[in-house]
Amino acid sequence: GYDHLLFLFGVLFFLTKAKDIFAFITVFTLGHCLTLISATLAGVTANYYLVDAVIALSVIYKGFENLDGFQKFLEMKSPNLRVVVFFFGLIHGFGLSTRLQQLPISDRLVPKMLAFNLGVEFGQVAALLFMMLLLKPWRRDSVGFRRFSRISNFGLVIIGSLLFLMQMHSFTHTAHSEDYGFPIHTHEHLHEDLLLETPGHHDQLPPPEHTHQDSVDENLPVDAEITVPLEDSLNQGEDAQGHSHGDGDHHHH
Repeated sequence: GYDHLLFLFGVLFFLTKAKDIFAFITVFTLGHCLTLISATLAGVTANYYLVDAVIALSVIYKGFENLDGFQKFLEMKSPNLRVVVFFFGLIHGFGLSTRLQQLPISDRLVPKMLAFNLGVEFGQVAALLFMMLLLKPWRRDSVGFRRFSRISNFGLVIIGSLLFLMQMHSFTHTAHSEDYGFPIHTHEHLHEDLLLETPGHHDQLPPPEHTHQDSVDENLPVDAEITVPLEDSLNQGEDAQGHSHGDGDHHHH
């Protein structure tokens, strides 16, 4: 997600050595893998708007730290960055787990979860390579890079703040767990789609709903008499001819 990538952009911003980049990204990856796997296996979930609000705070934090905000405004040293990155990695992983558990996955959970995690890591590496290429030209000009750094990290704080307000606004409108995630009918349709794609599972689908007009028993002979309730028959008569057929029962063949 974009909030995940914004945080990584902030972490990467002042890192120039490959070993430092590898060290911080490894710490972050360990953190989010830990909660992604453990929370998914344990079935632990939370309102994902609230989780995403905390992730937005991580974006604000990193922009604030990159602007040397702790020294300038709080007159203190920044907390240990590796510990902070690991902690926010745990939060990001929990957010991924919450999203993953919305998907209609019922069997082979562990292989699918590991495949999901592998996909996240490939996406993260691709994004990091792009960020490094983006930052490289700016590093050659020290004056230009300072200006670019100030604008970029102020941008992280502003965007993170907007994301936080947006997520908290959504959170205040989800008092109950059923208010968020997949709508029930959408979830059921996804399960049906998965079953349709799986050979031999067609018999697991629930029977379709029918109205009285199309619920003819296939076992009846062609000329069998189907009795329609009087009230429905009267309504059909009024619709067809504009007046009431009020005498006697009506039968349809």
